[in-house]
Amino acid sequence: MSTLTQPLAPTRPSLYKTLFATCVGNALEWFDIAVYAFFASYIARTFFPTTDPSVSLLLAFGSFGVSFLIRPLGAIVLGHYADKHGRKKALLLSINLMMLGGAMITLMPGYATLGLAAPLLILVARLIQGFSAGGEFGSSTAFLVEHFPERRAFIASWQFATQGASTLMASAFGFGLLQVMSDADLLAWGWRIPFAFGLLIGPLGLYIRRHVHESETYKSEVKESAPLKTLFGRQKALVFIAIGLMVISTAVNYMLNYVPTYATKSLHLSGSVGFGATLLGGVILTVVTPIMGLCAERVGRLPLMWGSLLLLLVSIYPAFHWVVSNPSAFSLMVLVGWLALLKSIYFATVPSVMADLFPVETRASGMAISYNVAVTVFGGFAPLICTLLIQATGTSLAPGYYLMAVALLSGIALLRSRKYL
Repeated sequence: MSTLTQPLAPTRPSLYKTLFATCVGNALEWFDIAVYAFFASYIARTFFPTTDPSVSLLLAFGSFGVSFLIRPLGAIVLGHYADKHGRKKALLLSINLMMLGGAMITLMPGYATLGLAAPLLILVARLIQGFSAGGEFGSSTAFLVEHFPERRAFIASWQFATQGASTLMASAFGFGLLQVMSDADLLAWGWRIPFAFGLLIGPLGLYIRRHVHESETYKSEVKESAPLKTLFGRQKALVFIAIGLMVISTAVNYMLNYVPTYATKSLHLSGSVGFGATLLGGVILTVVTPIMGLCAERVGRLPLMWGSLLLLLVSIYPAFHWVVSNPSAFSLMVLVGWLALLKSIYFATVPSVMADLFPVETRASGMAISYNVAVTVFGGFAPLICTLLIQATGTSLAPGYYLMAVALLSGIALLRSRKYL
């Protein structure tokens, strides 16, 4: 008697292992970004000392923003690499580069020791991190939705839930260190503690990523010989729509990172109040975002996106006006909580919508490039733009005007996206 040997079905990957493997790099990226923004005043005095504290802060935020200029290049290189050679290889490369940049910032002596070399090397470290982060979102989100297409709204929402968790951890460090350390100790070495903690995440993420596999969706797809040529030749409209969808989300995210500085410099509140408000925002982003991902599977993604976008547009000016007129811990908490809630609703749906816009063969490149252009232009420079707007207009309401403008841009993109979804 002969028997027929049936081919083995592909092993179903573990949802939780896949989530951790892809989201850990996103968490590390945003943790370092949030920590840099939160401790900007200490970094400014360590690496960019001047006689004017405002100038030092602008230089620190300038290096924060300039590092985002390289993100589109990282998106092009690493996104193309992910489409041509696999999501896993791109994810391994990006997390190695993140750890290198993080180690440089953690261990770099200050201006007093190295002179002009110190700010230049910090800029190099931020450029390395920016390049690696450029390919992270596209590769990791493509990896997630291609493994679990039937749960794409929920599983892709974890990309941004981890950003909330990173903000939560970073603000917890800021709040805790302000309570237990003197300003002198924070300036001397305390601000490096959260960066050192971020380095501990990297090796674990690297180990997990080495033990995940490409999805059957990606392996079965005929690879484009020139995905970038296809993307910029036939899919330019998709790139612009994806950028537009992202701009309000990334602008709100960086506004939340800017809150500690905004609280102390513009509202004249204590640093602990600013970190406490951001801590609340991190809790809301972490908890509400995946819940909204589940809701999107039931009620649809577009109703959630429209509802949060319209509420943000009509409420942002009154909210900022109230906080500026009544600066207090309570008013700042309400403002940050409201922004975080609306961002969670909108944010939860964006990754899966962006993934659906692009076909598999250009998905990593398309998502990486559109995401990082939005983050670079409307996010990375948001703290610097808001600082300059406040100085130019003489009003602390300027961040509210900025958010209203980018909300309109996202509304236009959302209208255009309906044609492709």
